[in-house]
Amino acid sequence: MDKYSYIANAHGDYIDELYKSYQQDPESVEFGWRKFFEGYDFSTAYGSNGQSAKDVTATPATSGAVAQGESEKEVAVRNFIYAYRSRGHLRSKTNPVRERKDRKALLDLKDFGLTDADLDTVFQVGEIIGIGPAKLRDIIAAVQKIYESSIGYEYMYIRDPEVLHWIQDKIEKEYLSFNPGIEYKKRILSKLNEAVVFENFLHTKFLGQKRFSLEGGETTIPALDAIIDKASELGAKEVVIGMAHRGRLNVLANIMGKTYEQIFSEFEGTAVPDLTYGDGDVKYHMGFSSEVETPSGHKVNLKLAPNPSHLEAVNPVVEGFVRAKIDCMYDKDPRQIVPILIHGDAALAGQGIVYEVTQMSKLNGYQTGGTIHFVINNQIGFTTDFEDARSSIYSTDVAKIVDAPVLHVNGDDAEAVVFAVRLATEYRQRFQNDIFIDMVCYRRHGHNESDEPKFTQPQLYNIISKHANPREVYNKQLISSGEVNAELADNMDKEFRQMLQDRLDMVKQKPLPYNYQVLEKDWQALRRSNPEDFNQSPETAISADVIEQVAKALTSVPQGFKPLKQIEKLLKDRKEMFFDTKALNWAAGELLAYGSILAEGKIVRLSGQDVQRGTFSHRHAVLRDATTSAPYNNLNHINENQASLEIYNSLLSEYGVLGFEFGYAMANPNALVIWEAQFGDFANGAQVMIDQFIVATESKWQRMNGVVMLLPHGYEGQGPEHSNARPERFLQLASENNIFVTYITTPANFFHMLRRQLALPFRKPAVNMSPKSLLRHPLVSSPIEDFTSGGFKEVIGDDYAEAGSVKKVLLCTGKIYFDLLEEQQNNKRNDVAIIRMEQLAPFPKVQLEAELQKYNNAKIYWVQEEPENMGAWTYILRLMRHQIEDVISRKPSASPATGYMKVHVKEQQEIVARAFA
Repeated sequence: MDKYSYIANAHGDYIDELYKSYQQDPESVEFGWRKFFEGYDFSTAYGSNGQSAKDVTATPATSGAVAQGESEKEVAVRNFIYAYRSRGHLRSKTNPVRERKDRKALLDLKDFGLTDADLDTVFQVGEIIGIGPAKLRDIIAAVQKIYESSIGYEYMYIRDPEVLHWIQDKIEKEYLSFNPGIEYKKRILSKLNEAVVFENFLHTKFLGQKRFSLEGGETTIPALDAIIDKASELGAKEVVIGMAHRGRLNVLANIMGKTYEQIFSEFEGTAVPDLTYGDGDVKYHMGFSSEVETPSGHKVNLKLAPNPSHLEAVNPVVEGFVRAKIDCMYDKDPRQIVPILIHGDAALAGQGIVYEVTQMSKLNGYQTGGTIHFVINNQIGFTTDFEDARSSIYSTDVAKIVDAPVLHVNGDDAEAVVFAVRLATEYRQRFQNDIFIDMVCYRRHGHNESDEPKFTQPQLYNIISKHANPREVYNKQLISSGEVNAELADNMDKEFRQMLQDRLDMVKQKPLPYNYQVLEKDWQALRRSNPEDFNQSPETAISADVIEQVAKALTSVPQGFKPLKQIEKLLKDRKEMFFDTKALNWAAGELLAYGSILAEGKIVRLSGQDVQRGTFSHRHAVLRDATTSAPYNNLNHINENQASLEIYNSLLSEYGVLGFEFGYAMANPNALVIWEAQFGDFANGAQVMIDQFIVATESKWQRMNGVVMLLPHGYEGQGPEHSNARPERFLQLASENNIFVTYITTPANFFHMLRRQLALPFRKPAVNMSPKSLLRHPLVSSPIEDFTSGGFKEVIGDDYAEAGSVKKVLLCTGKIYFDLLEEQQNNKRNDVAIIRMEQLAPFPKVQLEAELQKYNNAKIYWVQEEPENMGAWTYILRLMRHQIEDVISRKPSASPATGYMKVHVKEQQEIVARAFA
């Protein structure tokens, strides 16, 4: 069977789909498969010896049958063609500066039982590639021209026959005839000229300054130009780009439309930024927005997302931003907005976030209609050669997990790059799936312009130093074909260079003020916060009518819906809370917050692992029919004019999902966007997103963001992994009123905290240490009146202790309060007051002092259940060093908590005992 291995190795489901298509319409499948199925039908009807075999029920995918009446040589040529489709990319001429590594493509005639003696034999199977019956030498020439030229195609693993046929048609028919008109060729040359001259100009005028140049990969600029143009032709109104620092200044100038004067001004450093807007970031990290008109005459909004030095970190942010626009602005039509992610080859292969985002691409909660991935393949990381940077053949091999096609293309062949990106854009708009363009190029300088690359790649950089840039390569090609004269590129160079010089001279003579990007309309309605904004939270109460509407939705299911017995009890308990006892537990208060926001016409989006029911089975925002498993989302049935609750159980990802939600909140200031960790310590896996984006969003990027993080936290003896959400980290990162950090003890206060996120005239990220055991604690409930009046309470005072008798004040936050309260009540300790800090950051100084002044003669202690070197203690000490007496906590520890329940209980008892000693 070796000679029929292309059948034996094929995906069974794929062959079955093809066979079904053949049975319905033989002309719908390509010639080779048509002949195969004809032979199969013959063999099943008459058997291998012409005998009737009508009782045969196997399918082509399982039978191993081969087409009857075909010579072995005909089959061998078909195998040869299929092998080129599968492995021709291993021989394609995609590397502009060095020979490709031999990957054992096995595409020689001898590998198929063919010889030179067969070269002039005519084979019918030539019809497969559209050249009709042809000599073997012509078939070889055709497949080599298609699959061994400047583009290497990987697509044969695609399991959807429609997609496979479409892309095969594009490759085998359109590429061979692709010849853009002379005006388009001039545009390609012009964009290459802009890219090359801009880099050269910066290199000569700003010696020694870092810019992470695009030199060697300048074809990126005509590529992006072509994507944006093609996308606009196919209905896109907006393009959102995420990229790292390599080539970012060139993209800003020659794609995004940031003025050369602005960029030169940043290099000159003459503009003094207003630091009240934050500390900013380096010029090759900042974002930008603009509107451009494409060559085809369409207007497109462009956005380049801000990005830190953590490579690929921006990917989920871009995807979340795009999803928010799809949901809220483009009527759920992803074709109107296109995400482009620009990768480096080393980062694409090395960063785990790439895998997370790829796995998100087709999930209901995170899909964005496909992403165009453009790889600037320098063949080197910082200094690391590709052979030390990955185990896979290509940096793009992650594409195969979602059947995304990959087009490897030589960065020196500008027209091939343009063909590849136009095909990719059409593919994305048609099939709403990801696609990768791997542009193999080089990096002319080191990692930055002052770095010496010959330290690690001397041989390669000897070649690169003599290698013509992509503009020169393309110009030479156009001149040799007689399409342009030699003066065109020279004139382009001179004119563009003179324009840059004029702009630089202008900036030197009259420095520009620091440039701040204009915010989108929805964000313009908000303002920056002032310190006094945090002295009292706004009113966030709702009316009894709204509570009744939400309560009815939360306690009803549609006719015919059969809930589980436990859910029947849950619905009964909900009804009792809302309509009888009129006291709500944590879950009811939380769901009421969401319902009230939805009733106001504002989206609530919540995602994370198991959020629909909640890790601790408290939320049950989505119910399941006991018989059919059909979902029912109660909160989407409040009233006709409400917004929708978008609640998604996420994949097992923290970094990617939190980044997505941050991006979603960046696009829509009027949505409550929440990420919940399964346990608080799971946020460890998203620390890059927290540090680089969330806590610094205003200071670094000059962008507000209201994303909420719910991190289950509390010491219940569950061991070191599931006790501590690391509040100390967030408090260390809290400064300049950048984030809310809360640890709340009542359902009503949690309700008001959530509503406050949209009620404030500005947006801030919020981090809440969420309860676990308190979700069902009998004391953790709030009367309905607490929801119909007031707002969030940053500090809650003691209503039991007698102010005149108090000798000791216990300051605490969160769960430990209930242990302290039990001791205070049981032993009638009215000489000890317990004050709860429901909000830790921004530090509620005014509200706390109002409570403390009741106890002027008392000593103040901070009590926490975390070890002394964790929790809020060091933060409290920093801010109250002259008022606080000491801390009562667990001993300092390397691990967040003990793994032994008995030890945990003993430690907890000791904390309480010391507090009341």
